[in-house]
Amino acid sequence: MTTMTVARFSAANAALELVTREVPEPGAGQVLLRVRACGICHSDLFVQGGAFPGLRLPRVPGHEVAAVVERVGPGVRPWQTGDRVGIGWHGGHCFVCDSCRVGDFITCREEQITGFAYDGGYGEYMLARAEALARIPDALGDIEAAPLLCAGITTFNALRNSPARPGDLVAVQGLGGLGHLAVQFAHRMGFRTVAIARGDDKRPLATQLGADQYVDSAKGSAGQALAALGGARVIVATAPSAAAVEDVMGGLGVAGQLLLVAAVAEPLRVSALPLISRRQSLRGWPSGHAKDSEDTLRFAAATGIRPMVETFPLARANEAFARMVSGKARFRVVLTMG
Repeated sequence: MTTMTVARFSAANAALELVTREVPEPGAGQVLLRVRACGICHSDLFVQGGAFPGLRLPRVPGHEVAAVVERVGPGVRPWQTGDRVGIGWHGGHCFVCDSCRVGDFITCREEQITGFAYDGGYGEYMLARAEALARIPDALGDIEAAPLLCAGITTFNALRNSPARPGDLVAVQGLGGLGHLAVQFAHRMGFRTVAIARGDDKRPLATQLGADQYVDSAKGSAGQALAALGGARVIVATAPSAAAVEDVMGGLGVAGQLLLVAAVAEPLRVSALPLISRRQSLRGWPSGHAKDSEDTLRFAAATGIRPMVETFPLARANEAFARMVSGKARFRVVLTMG
């Protein structure tokens, strides 16, 4: 095949358009991927908006990519044709800045973001930087693996780098695309897991995902409910609501930490007194680099963690994107390439 179909944003705030273009050849340090599945993330709205720093339109979005190596460019190792690989938000790094010199690639000063700095996975093929690829275990299907490369790695990486230890009380605020995975990871890591969401109708889902207890935030303060349970060592905030985050912070225990992985648009109001007197903290957490992705995929494969997805073919990319934007998907939307 010498041509491919991709879905791209050609202008700010426009719909996706399907276009045909030539399949590119990988250059030095690059790998040509045959995309099998690509998740649609809420962050892809930044591409549609066209205002993300450094973004140039037209651009093919997509940073939850499960693929097969088609060809490798000069100097690439260890990847070979036929390898099953994935690529997430982190699309490459410079290797020479201070962060890279200590292996903290996700905070690279010149970090490349997949589907932002270069074309992503809303298409049949894409070029990727070799250092950004993660191997996909055989036990995971492509559709299962794709969302784990963004929503999965974000929640897994945040939890494993948190101060919580097996047996500690860990709460997950929100049961959406991030939260339904965070509950599974917290449970499989051995934490006493509390799921927080609005409405008692979500209780069966929380239990199914592995939550030991459920807090219905529609019935009162989730923070007070957590405090009554003894206080959480860690709260993972996955729902982008400033009011909800402010409320749930009242449920932190001594030396508790709130991990913010949701991109809350509004400013957060945080009381200084409990931060000081109870040694509490508020910490953000980004995604992770390729090795973090591999760790996420392996842990999910070994423990039975799977995302809940809705699938659409590439030809219905606009419908799929609208489904993600609506917030009604259960819980991740994934494009398939045939």
